[in-house]
Amino acid sequence: MIKLKVTSTGVTLPQEVLAKLNVKSGAMLYFTESPEGGYRITPEDSEFSRQRAISKEIMRRDHNILAALAK
Repeated sequence: MIKLKVTSTGVTLPQEVLAKLNVKSGAMLYFTESPEGGYRITPEDSEFSRQRAISKEIMRRDHNILAALAK
């Protein structure tokens, strides 16, 4: 993965791309290699998003267990 910082001098993206990605100057973009050999650009780290979704599911499902462990 290549992390890219959007700045006024570093990368110029069309306004419609920035709007679709919901990012502004200074935002972090993430490049991940696609199976087809190209790159995918996303406004958030896909691995972090995956881990966050798993943790949210565990917290939702096992709330009582986590509350007991926190004591």
